[in-house]
Amino acid sequence: MDDRRPASLGILGAGRVGTVLARLAVSAGYRVRIAGSGDPSRVGAGALATTATAQWAGDVAQESDAVILAIPLGRYRELPVAQLQGRLVIDAMNHWWELDGLRPDLADLRTSTSETVQKFLGRARVVKAFNHMSARDLEEEARTPGAPGRKAIAIAGDDPADVETVAGIVDDLGFDPVVAGRLAAGAMLEPGTDVFGAAASAEHLRELLAGFATSQRGIMQARARRS
Repeated sequence: MDDRRPASLGILGAGRVGTVLARLAVSAGYRVRIAGSGDPSRVGAGALATTATAQWAGDVAQESDAVILAIPLGRYRELPVAQLQGRLVIDAMNHWWELDGLRPDLADLRTSTSETVQKFLGRARVVKAFNHMSARDLEEEARTPGAPGRKAIAIAGDDPADVETVAGIVDDLGFDPVVAGRLAAGAMLEPGTDVFGAAASAEHLRELLAGFATSQRGIMQARARRS
């Protein structure tokens, strides 16, 4: 086993995305812990149909080598901050105004939502991944390395070692990793971009990322950041 590969993955969020990622991670050989929004006994049967263990959110954060955030982004302030300190945290969350409400802190084009999460979590090591592909595509498009038609997942993070570790997780779960850049580049993966919703090959995903700067969203963001 690669020494950089975490032995265990924690998933905070037992909705559709969290459940799919739990199944993929179990199939890839990870020990998986998962938490919903409260009592572990309320975690759905879809997650527990695997060997994933349902626990309280704080215990999942404390006991896992890496933790995937799959809760609604509007609830990020409910995350167990103390237990996530120093932990590798994979941000798979997205801002949906219909669900999160009108939130200036999540709609600010001068930053990315992952940077907002990083600021809140302090010493946690946040990397953006698994957010731009739908739960259905995550479930249906996972393939072994080198398989025809394999799709790609974009990654954004500041620490090269953490990005490399997350790239390994992405590969293990069935997708080609494509590094988008530093954590600020996570803005290119958010709703409203050409990347968001894409179930694309690595080559096509790189093309979509390269076109961000000249897209309407990219131009708007560049103006906001200059201001």
